[in-house]
Amino acid sequence: MAESPPRLRVWYRPMLAREAHEAHRAATTLELLFDLCFVVAVSRAGAALHHALAENHVAHGVFNYLCVFFAIWWAWLQFTWFASAYDIDDVAYRLAVLVQIAGGLVIAAGVARAFEGDFAVVVTGYVVMRLAGVTQWLRAARGDPKRRRTALRYVLGIAALQVAWIARPLLPTPWLVPSFLGLTLAELAVPVWAEHAGHTTWNAHHIAERYGCFTLIVLGETVVGATSAIQEGLEEGHNIAGLVSLAAAGLVIVFSMWWLYFDRPGHRRLTSFRTAVVWGYGHYFIFASAAAVGAGMEVAVDYDTHKGHLAHLPAGLAIPLPVAIYLISTWLLHIGPSNECRPIAIGFPVAAGLVLAAAFSPAPVHITAAIVAGLVALMVAVTREHPVEP
Repeated sequence: MAESPPRLRVWYRPMLAREAHEAHRAATTLELLFDLCFVVAVSRAGAALHHALAENHVAHGVFNYLCVFFAIWWAWLQFTWFASAYDIDDVAYRLAVLVQIAGGLVIAAGVARAFEGDFAVVVTGYVVMRLAGVTQWLRAARGDPKRRRTALRYVLGIAALQVAWIARPLLPTPWLVPSFLGLTLAELAVPVWAEHAGHTTWNAHHIAERYGCFTLIVLGETVVGATSAIQEGLEEGHNIAGLVSLAAAGLVIVFSMWWLYFDRPGHRRLTSFRTAVVWGYGHYFIFASAAAVGAGMEVAVDYDTHKGHLAHLPAGLAIPLPVAIYLISTWLLHIGPSNECRPIAIGFPVAAGLVLAAAFSPAPVHITAAIVAGLVALMVAVTREHPVEP
């Protein structure tokens, strides 16, 4: 029996746009590898936030966490939306993604220094990723004449901003924070400006799946961080029953967060470019808050084992605050205030308010777990009469 010829990998081919309504469009193994490499950056950001909170540097730690997480999230977002429209999977494309992954790992390596106020390494990794993205957009401009203006706008916007990021450290100290905020807004504006020249052919089902994958990543990092903190507490001989109870409450919170996010299909919200921008950008709050829950669990363990330096209220807010932000963000992006099922539409903001109030209680983590589990139970009960369409 003759052997089948080996599969040949194409080195380079025109970067044609993929079909926006392509059936069975799923995440590729390269995209999943990209996500896994970003686990490192998410983990470092969560660990740095925990360290800052444990040392009672709350405002400083939260601000730097939000800045660092923006760099992580924005680099991931840019790759994800480009790949949804132009993933042709030739050798040149794979090598460019390899460079982007390397840039992501450089970002991860610079997280700790960024929390000390030195963003040089994070910016370096960010620039590496974005310049690799420029080469991809140049290929798209050449291979997809219909959207050439769009691709060239991306090239111009990204390249100009990378120069600005490199030059930013030269500014006087009082201008560093305002310049960061200004460049952040400019980054958010580039896709909106570029897509006005002609929309790229992103796939709604594929985008929703990719965002779901990243949600799972940040929830997984929450579990890893909490497990490590509880294991350390057990090894040091602290109250076993209390730590086990805390672990159980944390698991209920993470499981409920997963349930609430994935109960409604995300692709149904991606009906136009405008809604896609709101949905895609709004996920920053979902991702950042979900990852912060892991740091909050570590703070809770520190507080129970008398290792941290936080007072009761700041320590009590470490989990309820990010959980409340997660609930509100999921409500706005996946459920909608005008949802046809009123108990669900009302349940999310009510639960978020109750979660924030739990921070003032003697057992904020356990009460938060009970509230989010109750919200899940509400969704299960009411969706029996209001089934979710796929």
